[in-house]
Amino acid sequence: MEWISEYLQYLNPKILIDTLLGIFGNWVYVALWFIIFAETGLAVGFFLPGDSLLVVSGLFAAAHKLNIYLVLISFFLGSVIGDSTGYWTGRVMGKRLFNREDSFIFKPSRVEKAHAFFEKYGVKTVILARFVPIVRTFAPIVIGAAEMPYRTFFTFSVIGGLLWICSMVLAGYFLGGVIETALGIKLEDHIEKVVIVVVFLSLLPPIIEFLKHRYGKKPEAADVVES
Repeated sequence: MEWISEYLQYLNPKILIDTLLGIFGNWVYVALWFIIFAETGLAVGFFLPGDSLLVVSGLFAAAHKLNIYLVLISFFLGSVIGDSTGYWTGRVMGKRLFNREDSFIFKPSRVEKAHAFFEKYGVKTVILARFVPIVRTFAPIVIGAAEMPYRTFFTFSVIGGLLWICSMVLAGYFLGGVIETALGIKLEDHIEKVVIVVVFLSLLPPIIEFLKHRYGKKPEAADVVES
């Protein structure tokens, strides 16, 4: 349907930021804060652009359309507050969220990946999940339901938020200009390709981890017996 296609175009980070600038002007940073807050803290925000929005915001900042410092602060606060919101949602409501097969948002299949991720990596999940789309939305809820101590969660949330926000935004801010100079193009005119690359790079760490565990060297039986 036509209204669906018009709606989906706003998931394009360039169109989204341009629209927000036109509507909010200097208050655009509040809108950007809310998007990252919703993507990381509200289960209904799993479809929102995360990584691609960060990188494209860096490109906009490099083009002097956004203030790089306000972008970093807005996104960081949104990610940390969003993470804590997800954590306490899971802590308070627990497994009641995940026991309905017909639930649109909290389907067990949708949170199963986040739960497996947490079981495998433990506290490192709070950091690693930042870089995995969808997982970063549901991981705080699952971690909260598993009752990880909040102080531990918050510490890793801050570290993960800093690493995620700074790496993505500054990649767009600094590397964008290098790539444009090297290739003689304007990345702003090729946002779709930028998004594809960013999504691929976001999925690369878990793919590498999977391959390492799937095909990596396993201890010999003799070594296990000796230990």
